[in-house]
Amino acid sequence: MSLPSFDEFTATTRALGFDEVLVREWAPGQQTGTHTHPFSVKALVVRGELWLQCGEEARHLPAGQGFELAAGVEHSERYGAEGATFWVARKHAA
Repeated sequence: MSLPSFDEFTATTRALGFDEVLVREWAPGQQTGTHTHPFSVKALVVRGELWLQCGEEARHLPAGQGFELAAGVEHSERYGAEGATFWVARKHAA
């Protein structure tokens, strides 16, 4: 599995109109309650794994997998035994 570099991820997502790019680190076994964000996201898991729950759909996302969420979408997250690191680009409303 060949991942882009953080700089490549940043350049690609900025070219798509995302205005903020961050590295997010999550502790082993950490869970979030159901929540929303006021921004759209495009993310790439680069270490560990997570389960993303959106309504009835649950997705397992190991390193190398990505996901996108529109602003306002209710979701929750559960992180694996090693925790997880992902890069996330955010697109805030104009």
